[in-house]
Parts: sequence; C-alpha cells; structure tokens
Amino acid sequence: MRPPPQLRCRCGLLFSVFLVLAMLRSGAASTLATFAMATADETTIVCGLLPSASSQDLVDLNCTAAGGDHQRQVSYPSTHPFSAVAGGEDFLCAVGPSSARADAVDMRWWDLSKNPGKPKRVYLGPPLQALDSSGYRVCGVLASGELHCWRWRGISIPAELRFNAVAVGKGFVCGIVAGTPAGPIRCFANETENLEAVRAAPQGGSYDVVAACGRRACALSKGGALSCWGSGAPALDGENATGGYADLALGKTGVCGLRTNGTIQCFGDGVAAPPDDLASLQYIDVQAQGDAFCGVLMANYSLVCWGGHEFNATNRLVFDRVLPGPCVLMSTCKCGVLAGSANLCDGGRCICVDCAFELNVAIPKAAALPPGNDSSSSRRRKIIIWVAVGAAAFLLLVVAFQLALFLWCRRRHRRKDVADDLGALQSLMQPQLGSSRSRGPGSVVEHFTLDTLRAATEGFDDQRRIGSGSFGSVYRGTLPDGREVAIKRAEEHATKKSSSSARPARRRDRETAFNSELIALARANHKNIVCLLGCCAQSGERVLVYEFMINGTLHDQLHDRSPMAPSVMSWRGRLGIALGAARGIEYMHVYAVPPIIHRDIKSANILLDDSWTAKIADFGLSSVLEPAGDCEDNDGDNPQPPQQPQKTIYTGGTVGYMDPEYYRLQHLTDKSDVYSFGVVLLELMSGCRVVQRYAESVTPKNVVEFTVPHILADDVARVLDPRLPAPTPHECEALAYVGYLAADCVGPVGCERPSMTEVVDALERALAATSTAPVSRSVTARRVLSRSGTDQFDLTDTD
Repeated sequence: MRPPPQLRCRCGLLFSVFLVLAMLRSGAASTLATFAMATADETTIVCGLLPSASSQDLVDLNCTAAGGDHQRQVSYPSTHPFSAVAGGEDFLCAVGPSSARADAVDMRWWDLSKNPGKPKRVYLGPPLQALDSSGYRVCGVLASGELHCWRWRGISIPAELRFNAVAVGKGFVCGIVAGTPAGPIRCFANETENLEAVRAAPQGGSYDVVAACGRRACALSKGGALSCWGSGAPALDGENATGGYADLALGKTGVCGLRTNGTIQCFGDGVAAPPDDLASLQYIDVQAQGDAFCGVLMANYSLVCWGGHEFNATNRLVFDRVLPGPCVLMSTCKCGVLAGSANLCDGGRCICVDCAFELNVAIPKAAALPPGNDSSSSRRRKIIIWVAVGAAAFLLLVVAFQLALFLWCRRRHRRKDVADDLGALQSLMQPQLGSSRSRGPGSVVEHFTLDTLRAATEGFDDQRRIGSGSFGSVYRGTLPDGREVAIKRAEEHATKKSSSSARPARRRDRETAFNSELIALARANHKNIVCLLGCCAQSGERVLVYEFMINGTLHDQLHDRSPMAPSVMSWRGRLGIALGAARGIEYMHVYAVPPIIHRDIKSANILLDDSWTAKIADFGLSSVLEPAGDCEDNDGDNPQPPQQPQKTIYTGGTVGYMDPEYYRLQHLTDKSDVYSFGVVLLELMSGCRVVQRYAESVTPKNVVEFTVPHILADDVARVLDPRLPAPTPHECEALAYVGYLAADCVGPVGCERPSMTEVVDALERALAATSTAPVSRSVTARRVLSRSGTDQFDLTDTD
C-alpha cells in the first residue's frame, strides 16, 4: 500500500466568510463538511481540517491512512486555502476561495490511486452551500440553489429546480428542494444506472437532511423522523424511525444517526455501533465510508473512528482536534456558539451550534402512536394535567416558603450568610473532564476542591503571589495534571482591619465581584478574553482559576520591565496588542448575550500570553447592560434617542482610566469602556504612566491632559515614547491616525465617542498601514482625520 498522502495548506481564516452560506439550512448539520473519508488501494483514508500547529490564524488539511499508527504521512506543500472537503473511491476533493477571482471558489481533485500529490481544478465559480460525493463522483449545490455534478456524464437535472442539500449514491443523486425551511426530495439518475433509488424516493413531505450510500438513501423529515429507501435499505422499527435525529451517516451495511442530544444510534444488519468507550459520548458530526464510521467529539473536537477492519481499540483516535464546522460571524449564530470555537477562528468569528441540537432530547416514543389511539392520548392528557397541577403547587410552596423566610430574617435581623446559596453557582460549575455527567455545548467551567487549589499554590504561599484583582490576590499554581494556572482568591484579611459595621458591606462587595466575574467569564468565549478554567466555593472561600499568562500584564511590560520585550519595543507590536484588546472589548459589547460592560479597562487588566496575544481580564466590576446608541443619525438632522444609561449603586473603576461622565453622573454605558480604552491607547503611544509629573508641570497630570492637546495640534511626534526607534513614514501616518482615534475615545461626551466596532476597524487599518509597501510619487497615503475616528486611510492620486 502506498503511503497515505498528507495534503497541507495554510491560510488565514478570513476566507471562511463565504461559509455563512452553509448555515442557511435550519435544523440540520452543516452541509459543508470539515472532515472526509475516502478509499485508496482498499484502505480507508481519513482527512480533516485541523487548527495549525504553527499559527493560530491558519488551518491544515491533513490526511492519514486508517489501520496503523496514523503517523505515516507524506507532505505535499500547497498555498491554496481550503475550507470544505469530500472523498470517494480513490479521490479527495477540497473547496476553497479562488485566487483567480475574488467572488468565486474553486474545487481541486486528487486522484489518490495515481498521483496524490498533484491536484486538478475541476470547478471555478460561485460559492457552494452543500457538497457530497460517492464512488468517483461529486455533486454540490451552488449559492443560487442550482445542483451541479462533476465527472458524471449524462446526468440530467432540471435547471429550474433549486436545492439546499445533496446526497450522492451509486448511480444516483438526491437533493432537498429549497423550501421554508425545508422541502421535498427529488432524485435523479442516468437511464442506464440506478433508477430503483429514484422511483422509491419519498413523494412529498418536508425534509432537511438526506444521505446516500451504494444503492440506498435515507432522509430526516423536518420533525426528525427517519425514512430509508432503495436496494438494501436498513429496516426501521418504531423507535429508530422516530429517534429525534439531527444528522445521518450511511455505511455499507447500515446507518448511524446523530441524535439531537449528541449521542449516536446505529442500526442495520452488521453495522458497527460505537464501542463501549465511545457509545456514551456526545458528537457534533458523523460520516461513513464502507464499514467504517468517524465522528467529531463534542467535548474536545477530536476525530475518532470505529468499524471495519482498520480501526480497533488502539487506533480509534485519528486527530486530536479538527475544526468542528465552518467559521462564521458570531452574529449569524441563531442557537449558540460551540465552546472554545472562537479560539479556532480569527477575526471574532466562531463555530455555531447546530440548531437541531437545541431540542437536546429524543422525541418520545408516544409520538409514534397512530392518531386513532384515543386511550393512549387520554392517558397522556391526564399525565400532562397532573404534572402541570403538581408543578403549580410546587411553585406556590416555594413562593410561600421564600416569603416566610424573608419575614423571619427581617424580624430577627439575621446577618446575611456570606456563603449564599451554592445552587446558583453550581449551575455555572460543570464537572471536570472525565466526569460521569454528560457535557453539552458550552460546558467549560470546572469545579475544583479547595484542597486541590491549596496544594497547587503551596498553601497560598506569598512566594506564589503574582498580583491582585478586583476582590483578592492572584497566585501562580500548578494543577495535578501539570497545567500552569493563575488562581485568584478572595482575601479576608482586609475585612479584619475594618470596623464591625463595615465588614458585612465588604463581604457583599466580595461576593458581588466573585459572582460578576464567574458569570461573565463562564459566558465569554473569545481568544482575546482570558479563559476561566474553573472555580471553588467551599468553606466560605471564593476562588477562581484562569489560564496562566506567561508575559504578565501590559502595565508591567510598559512600565516595570527593563529592557522591554521586542514585541513592546516596536510600534507594530504595540498596535497589535491594542487591536487584540479592542477585539476582546468589542466581543463583550456586541456579541456577548447579554452585553457586558467591563468598567475597569486598564493596562493592568490586559494580559499577554506566550504569543503576545492580548486578553482582557478581571471582570469583578463588570455589569450587564445594553450597548449605547448614537447621538444622532449620519446627517445630524434626526436625533436618535440615546441609550438610557443604568444608574449604578456605586462608581467602580481606576483613577486615571475612569470615564469622567460616568464618575460625575454615575450613569454607566458601553462608552465608559471606550473612554478607558482610549486612555490605554495613549499609554501605549506615549509610554507614560496614566498619572505622572511631566517636565512642564509641577503637579502630576493625567496622560489625557498631556497628550491630547499635542495630538489635536497635529504634533503627535511630541507624545511618542522616546524609548522606541523612530517610526517609519508609514508608521508615522498610522500613529497619527491612532492618536486622533484615542482623542475621540476620551472625548468628554460619551455618546459622541466611537463604538468598539469602529475602534477595531480603525486599528485594523492602522496596523495594516504600518506594513504598507512604498508607493509611487504620484500616489501618496493621505490621513483622513475625523472626530469619529472611523474614517479610513485611503490612497489619493495627486496628479
């Protein structure tokens, strides 16, 4: 057997924008797959899109032969980006954006039996929203809904039909006619090929998943019911036909269905069900090739396979992690975001949870009973009535108990217990990996015991202390599994110095900060927000556990490190850090549900990991709030009602970074974070501490007071950090632009400040401008300066 091919391509994940089309089908798995199974020399080949080991912004297309140690791979370097794959007999095809046309994609084909290292382009045209293959043929649905097949002579598909899903079998192809949200199935074949599967296809109905293998096919109705047809179609009993499925994979001898609760159900003569160690796990996707099946685990996105003669107990794990789906804009996710997927995509993109999984339970068996079964229906109605009555009675008892408890506490003036009710916290604390409880999407917070965290920090030794947060000290620790972590522990010693009357208030503040940070970070999922690994609420202790950031805080790098690191000693490096932090804040304001206002943005709360990626930390003062609106429309003629700000109980933040409007009026909006970030921008540009004594002043000044007048006088060079090399001409233009952006951010009127989305866009353009190649004398880079800080650099012809 020839060594299996490894097809490797690296590209920025920005090409995934066109994959939004893959999410158009409601209630079904993505019709553009990120892993595929093929055959070569009677051996199963498994291919997948993997997060690159060399860069966070790249992906690799890796292929390996089944049945061995999965390490024998041959490298075929390629510069062409891919984002969807499909495989068949002796071939693999991959689809990605075209380098020839900006609005097109192309599909490349590898013949695995002849020349696996040299692909051929078989398609160049509009983007695809669905792709499937079988045998030596491949078919796809264009963005317009047209169904096209390649390397298939004589197939005739009516041009007026529009589809949103496709399945290819042996000699036939089936598609789901585009409907709202699903439609009927139509199948086609050559006159000399598999007409039986065409004639036996279901007539009418509404379907949203179709799959084929050999001379048979299966489909899922809009309600999750399963039907199969064609030669050798697996027999269905009542339970299998109404199992509540989200996706299907047809093999040589049977079918495996992915249920809406993430588990896999297989049936058919001789079909290989998942072995015991895989049967109870939850999956995101499943595919088949011959007797073998592969699936992506929901817990860690690894690719595992079973069945056939290739896979056994020692080699079921094929890839440690694959891309579990297409990367799309977070705003397009209707049913949630896969946990940790924002770290696999760039540019604030993520991977959506399939809407079919929102049911999270199988359809009850009673749903399969015929409508005429009156006695069964009557029993069901009685059960529903009794359950409703019982639930109402239970709620009344709960309300009465809570009212009695409140009155009793009020009479006795009982001091509030600092531990509170742990039940609310337990809903956010999911079990550790390996727990017997199932883990659904979004389960990322572990529950640590206090003994484990004491051992990790040597009893919270002062030698392990690395800083402080909103409600306690931060320690560096090592967990039993070897992970380096940062552990924030709420401190009690501060309250002991206070009067007895002030201690309850301080305990409440500590509880509020702990709960705010836990709730915000358990919900946040972005590569520019520090990752919360777990928490502990035991014996009155309040402890949070984070990923450890090896390069500390931005404040330390700017002011306390000598010499400074190379990434902070270049203007491009500092702008990159600013952009990363801005993306984290934008995620909180725009994509978090509900939106989050940090309230304490400062350089000490911007952490840097080993690759100098900036991450926002310390959410102890964060608040939930709707984003602010603009003061007026673009023309300034029709004023828009401003956001009604929330009046906070107390003003929180850090002197020098705090929005004066927020401090003066105690009204909180997302523009308060914009002001604080503007101060950070000025701190990055000038290298000055936020409050310090300058040469021309006797009393200390805020960095805003020192820098903004020079910036508005178009003298940005006056405020640049003298410790850094003189900026290049392109860097001068970019820094001047960022200076005006920072001045807009720290403007006195909150609603006139730019939004964080505008700040991100401006920083992206400024960072790109720092590496702009020299241009001819007839074209010069002109800086468009505006009070909004959102205008672009543009190229103006001076001739």
